Amino acid sequence: MARKLKFSPKINMPGPGLFDLDGDIAPSTPIPTPEATPIPDLNDPGLAGLDFTINIKAPGQQNRPSAEIDRIAIDTARLNATDSILFMSFGSGSSGNCSYIGGRTGGFLIDAGVDIDKVRDGLKANGLSLDHIKGVCLTHDHSDHMRYAYTLVRKHRHIGIYCTPRAMNGILRRHNVSRRIKDYHTAIYKEIPFTIGNFTITAFEVMHDGSDNAGFYVQHDDRGFAIATDLGCISDRADHYMRQADYLMIESNYDLNMLLFGSYPEYLKSRIRNVNGHLDNKVTAEYLAKIYTQRLRYVFLCHLSRDNNTPEAALAASRQALEGIGLKVGNGLNTPEDNAANVQLIALPRFDCSPLFSLRP
Repeated sequence: MARKLKFSPKINMPGPGLFDLDGDIAPSTPIPTPEATPIPDLNDPGLAGLDFTINIKAPGQQNRPSAEIDRIAIDTARLNATDSILFMSFGSGSSGNCSYIGGRTGGFLIDAGVDIDKVRDGLKANGLSLDHIKGVCLTHDHSDHMRYAYTLVRKHRHIGIYCTPRAMNGILRRHNVSRRIKDYHTAIYKEIPFTIGNFTITAFEVMHDGSDNAGFYVQHDDRGFAIATDLGCISDRADHYMRQADYLMIESNYDLNMLLFGSYPEYLKSRIRNVNGHLDNKVTAEYLAKIYTQRLRYVFLCHLSRDNNTPEAALAASRQALEGIGLKVGNGLNTPEDNAANVQLIALPRFDCSPLFSLRP
């Protein structure tokens, strides 16, 4: 049970209070300027879990004794929970992947496979800037996920790169990138949480053919956002984190018939269908129906193939599976119909920026 911290800030001063009426003040009474009293930081870890009791004087009660003032208990966890998580994609697919997770005061990027000018413009259009970016978390070393990572951190040196040591070694081995990228690298390890701003992030194992591929589970207050892109099957650890998510970004890469009867060479079709390849629309859809709980509110389908999929096909497969278990599925457009839905389902654009989603508690 949360402890109660009685917080009744008082300023000892002979002058009037904030709500004193002009008529209550003698003309000769000097009005002193009080020293500023610091306001407690509700994000202070030392205050986590505490309730605050704040004295409030209603109009006409300015002269009532403090003991008679009504007291209102405010749960700080509820205050923190009112913060929306902001999410936006700048591109999702083999041409480039990058997305933003954060708030109005700061956040971070997942991957850096999209041109930095496009990221800057997308943020600016929504009242944000690259100054808000505190870091970039790289899922793996394929170029569509890290192509612009060094350009980003070299031009904006307050931004760090977060990935596993093996992923960083894979970047240096596979790509023509300056070794100075290591100057911006913070090593992370799977299953060991780390923080960027007020977000706690845990990398977890996903099955793909890059170097030390990772998904991310992002925690803010009591909510979780799972990111699992580029995976050929659902591993135990990926399943563990995705089942806990309020918001989920999951791959829905290809339509099986489009792949089998398409123009790709057989070796590439086999690679895509491999357990270390990519997820079929049907597999993703069936998995979503399997793990759904009332906690899951938003599903973002990502990394759709340009040649072997369409947004309509991916959405139809997942919608059918979710409606098959009795759910009402919204489109993430914040309409009255969407607000009445059990879960929102969105396919992230391949080349364009998505809207900025404000994910409220």
